[in-house]
Amino acid sequence: MPDLVSVKGDALPILPLRNTVLFPQQIIPIYIGRDQSLKLIEDLPENGDKKIIVVAQRDGSIENPTSDDLFEWGTLATVMRVFNMPDKQKSAIVQGIARIKIVKITQSTPFFIGNGIRFDDPEDQSVELEAMMSNLHGIYQKLVDVAPYLSNEQYKQVTSITHPGKYADRAVSVMNISTEEKQKILESINIHDRLERATVVINRELQRIELSEKIQSDVQDEISKSQREYYLREQMKAIRKELGEDEPAVELVEMEKKITDAKMPKEVEKVAKKELERLKRIPSQSPEYTVARTYVEWLVDLPWSNTTSDNEDIEQAREILDADHYGLQKIKERVLEHLAVRKLKRARSKKGERLKSPILCFGGPPGTGKTSLGKSIARSMDRKFVRISLGGVRDEAEIRGHRRTYIGALPGRIIANLKKCGTNNPIFMLDEIDKLGMDFRGDPSSALLEVLDPEQNFAFNDHYLEVDFDLSNVIFITTANRIDQIPGPLRDRMEVLEFNGYILDEKLNIAKDHLLDKQIKEHGLKEKKEIEFTDEGIIKIIDSYTREAGVRNLERQIANICRKAAMEFATGKVKKIIIDPEKVEAYLGAQKFYPEVAERCEKPGVVVGLAWTAFGGDILFVEASKMPGKGELKLTGQLGDVMKESVQAAFSYVRANAESIGIDPDFYLKYDIHVHVPAGAIPKDGPSAGITMLTAISSLLLDIPVKERVGMTGEISLRGNVLPIGGLKEKATAAHRAGLKHIIVPRLNKKDLDDIPAKVKKDLKITFVSDVMEVLKFALGLEPVSVNGK
Repeated sequence: MPDLVSVKGDALPILPLRNTVLFPQQIIPIYIGRDQSLKLIEDLPENGDKKIIVVAQRDGSIENPTSDDLFEWGTLATVMRVFNMPDKQKSAIVQGIARIKIVKITQSTPFFIGNGIRFDDPEDQSVELEAMMSNLHGIYQKLVDVAPYLSNEQYKQVTSITHPGKYADRAVSVMNISTEEKQKILESINIHDRLERATVVINRELQRIELSEKIQSDVQDEISKSQREYYLREQMKAIRKELGEDEPAVELVEMEKKITDAKMPKEVEKVAKKELERLKRIPSQSPEYTVARTYVEWLVDLPWSNTTSDNEDIEQAREILDADHYGLQKIKERVLEHLAVRKLKRARSKKGERLKSPILCFGGPPGTGKTSLGKSIARSMDRKFVRISLGGVRDEAEIRGHRRTYIGALPGRIIANLKKCGTNNPIFMLDEIDKLGMDFRGDPSSALLEVLDPEQNFAFNDHYLEVDFDLSNVIFITTANRIDQIPGPLRDRMEVLEFNGYILDEKLNIAKDHLLDKQIKEHGLKEKKEIEFTDEGIIKIIDSYTREAGVRNLERQIANICRKAAMEFATGKVKKIIIDPEKVEAYLGAQKFYPEVAERCEKPGVVVGLAWTAFGGDILFVEASKMPGKGELKLTGQLGDVMKESVQAAFSYVRANAESIGIDPDFYLKYDIHVHVPAGAIPKDGPSAGITMLTAISSLLLDIPVKERVGMTGEISLRGNVLPIGGLKEKATAAHRAGLKHIIVPRLNKKDLDDIPAKVKKDLKITFVSDVMEVLKFALGLEPVSVNGK
């Protein structure tokens, strides 16, 4: 007998079930519609212990049972989760814990409450119990083979259990038998008796199903429709053979030749030939014939041995990369390094040794040349280029394919694109990998873990093919706008190369070297003979009509100008057009962006902050205003919680150190402070605007405007320390783009100075600070005020 464990005398709610028996360790959903049961669920605590007693009714047809209508034995259970249903009812997920015998019901309304004794199964097992369990396992396996309502998944769940008592419980719980039979098993606290009763129940169910099938087989004495069709097709096949019209045979001979010519790996060739032999035995009119033939055709058409030769001339590859893209030196160097390593390994490696390819991830704002650089890499290596967009992909089958059991099944996009390009070593670009989705059809990012792992992808197994394909020769390049949105395990498999926003000089060179030629040709114009862009005109487009990290909008505006110029040529109005700043404004209209930094910062309380975004850096204005009041701090501009806390910290520091800053210590008794960050439709968050907020409040209260063209970024502490921030490179580039001349940043970010472009460092004065008093000194020209002689 198992040990008896009392429920500490505490009364528990009792939930009656109709036509259902809950076993220990079993998890089931329960639909709750009766008022009594709804009140019980609603009375459970939101947090903490949600234990109840679940007991079956003797008669499931009784709507409002009394205590006499319930079995004495039930299950101690915990309510895992409760859901609200559309019809104002509820549904609950309940897990059984242990058997329990109801000793006394202490309350009947609004729901049953009672005491019980808990029975736990002992962990020790005898040889006899193990033998009985083995016998039960054999009978249950036979039942699963014949019972249509039992799946292999259920069988695996049951057979994974090693405890005899729990095995009997789980086996009986999934069977379609009466409530009374299940209740008898539940009431069997002796494991020996429980195994005996479970064996009898399973044997009876097995005999019932086998007898039912025998009766059905005896009754059906006519030939089925499918058998009749098969007989007729075999006759047609024989007639065609006599007439010399055996077309499928010719097709199969050609297929056999293609299998030989494909030079597949031995294992794959074995599978293909086996499928071909099966194809010969299937009637050509059968739907199964088409499925099998399509599968063999996929195996034949894949580039198992088709490999393009790499260009190993590193200098030529460098020239191609430089011709196609301006700048991006670190990324180009990484590609050339790979070519050099591959050249050496190919020359020095042993025959049959596998050469691993790198998995690169290009991360950066839109329009910075990530996708186009992939094409240039393919051109520099003399490889084919394949690109698939992963934006919005939610189905794992898009990567791994569908299993052939499904109608219309096909391989995933990896295999499909390799077949399309015809080689097994292309440059394969997976665009927008940070925008992968996930739903009930699976997680595509998890499926990519194998694809993007050089230690595993030499044996990539597509669900449709069910044979291994070697992806180790493929160079995978992924692109993303936000690296932080790529799942960690996937990001860990890739080497991230960052693309930064372009500065003015870089955009000017990109426009002159690439964009102008392309757009002039696309619009049917002749460069220099009919249209010529001046440097001043291009700078006017960049400064006044675009504000971006990349060059896509710049290209659109150039295309806009070319269209208008083509219109004038087509109407015979001009012979040559010079695109200078005046012409740009005439074609594009009033300028969209103004250098507003100087104008907006003339008044006290306005400061320029530096922000990081997914599309590069940007500047933001912080404005502070005061009005008569009693020290209330009001925040607007759709600020996040972290940014609000930064303002609170800045305000607290100003109040605590008002005298040393030179501010009236009682200012908060006279004024309310309102801090606003414009562009209120855009959410803003992060701690890096701390010193900006503090400077804005100090500037307002001191009535001193911030120095001209000064920007800043840095987190603050309540003690006045300036703490490091992230994204300094992007923020400095944005400051340069916006026309700032001086930026104030935390001293602990000095290590990031090497990442900032040389042109930006040359044009910008960068001041490193560690204390907020230094910030006020450089931004407002303020010297600390001596307080009490200190």
